[in-house]
Amino acid sequence: MNKIKVLDCTLRDGGYCNQWHFGYENIKEIIKSLVEADVDIIECGFITQKASFGDDFSKFNSVAEFKDVIGEKQKGKLYVAMMNYGEFNLSELPENDGTSIDGIRLAFHKKNRYEAIALCKQIKEKGYLVFIQPMVSVNYTDIEFIEMIGLANEMQPYAFYIVDSFGMMKSKDLNRFFYMIENNLDSSIKVGFHSHNNLQLAYSNAMTLLGMPTNKDIILDSSIYGMGRGAGNLNTELLIEYLNENYEKSYNVKPLLRVVDTILSKFHHENYWGYSLPNYLSAKHNAHPNYAGYLDDKKTLTFEEIDEIFEMMPQDKKVEFDKNYIEALYVQFMEKGAIQNSRSEELTAIFRDKPVVLIAPGKSSTLEKEAINRFVREINAVTISVNFDYKYLKTDFIFLSNIRRFKELEKSSKEKCIVTSNIPFDGVYYQTDYKSLLNGEEFVNDNAGLMAIKLLITFGVKKVLLAGFDGYSHEPKENYADSSMAWITRNSVLDQMNEGMNKVLKELNNEISIEFLTKPVHIKIGE
Repeated sequence: MNKIKVLDCTLRDGGYCNQWHFGYENIKEIIKSLVEADVDIIECGFITQKASFGDDFSKFNSVAEFKDVIGEKQKGKLYVAMMNYGEFNLSELPENDGTSIDGIRLAFHKKNRYEAIALCKQIKEKGYLVFIQPMVSVNYTDIEFIEMIGLANEMQPYAFYIVDSFGMMKSKDLNRFFYMIENNLDSSIKVGFHSHNNLQLAYSNAMTLLGMPTNKDIILDSSIYGMGRGAGNLNTELLIEYLNENYEKSYNVKPLLRVVDTILSKFHHENYWGYSLPNYLSAKHNAHPNYAGYLDDKKTLTFEEIDEIFEMMPQDKKVEFDKNYIEALYVQFMEKGAIQNSRSEELTAIFRDKPVVLIAPGKSSTLEKEAINRFVREINAVTISVNFDYKYLKTDFIFLSNIRRFKELEKSSKEKCIVTSNIPFDGVYYQTDYKSLLNGEEFVNDNAGLMAIKLLITFGVKKVLLAGFDGYSHEPKENYADSSMAWITRNSVLDQMNEGMNKVLKELNNEISIEFLTKPVHIKIGE
């Protein structure tokens, strides 16, 4: 009968959710709790020379750095680290003296497979258990995967893996890869499976693998609370409970529940991981999940449009995340419409020598509605709402750069819309170029309010008063006058959005006089 082992990768794969900043004591507590839970293999983090990290991170620059967090090694447990191909000089890897990690998992893309196998041999020669991790296994043809199995047979690693990097494997895919392994991999080599949960199949795929008629030893990767990039991973607590009930195992779930309660819940609140439609779409298109995260963070696209952008990407660009590429593709998609600016002279006349009140959908636009109305009457300003129809005042115009917000408008309101070129022109007042209104700050480069100010500058407006420009709170309900407009994103992104707003408003203030009509909470020019 085959043996089943659980490898927990919370400190490594889970680190994508918090930039591996678990905290020194938390790292030690997670390892200690996994030992108490009797988990077989504990992945303590990354070993890398790509950058330097402090004690609070589960990224380590040397084998020696793992010793403190591991503490006294427990008999029967394996302690491992992952190494990405190209991130460590193996001449600096010491011989394994048994005091630190026992094994190294080498992750690599298909294009680097031959060089990676050569590195695996060197790692093994230094006394470490070697785990071969061919990332995005579905990108291998049958011939290529069987060739990889042959190379593994030659070097005899501890384990050879099927890696579902993008969480897009279905049971038929897993069956296909396992059939090749069953009939070709040396019986002394353990078979590993690393999955992601983009299609919510990590658990069922693990059950499928456990049900395979085989005598090969199986390693299943999982993480506590499913902590992992995007949609996350197979949950360790669910997996070990299943193994206890069905395979006569005796894992202890309670220490993992404690870890969730005292450590991981905080990270989950700050940076949600779990099922989402963007992560489903990345899996559907066999694309790197960071693309889904990038497009979702924009909060300007419908899910249909995210799907369309994935359809525009050639397969060779999907495998590895290329930030410059997706930024350019996003802009290309957003400026796809024609520009209809026949009313430019008319708008110039409307704005001439008049102040403009620009109303964003922040909560203060509701809380201070009487003051906004009174001020507009007193100074006879041109009024423009941004990405919504302000219900407390009949604004002269609505500026929109967000297709979602445009679709929510009443048909009658669209007649006064000034839109960017990513939004259909039919029935609107004016359409302008999207790309020309962007700024250079990554997290707010297409912020609708900032784009509107840049447009006003082109029409010669000298002064703009901002209402409802509150910035972004970590509490979604505090961000909008209408709670239905609220969206959830990572706190770190919200903080960088506030910082970007501050910077760009300060720059724009050199070209146009900017004042706040309502008191902002999280942004202020010059701070």
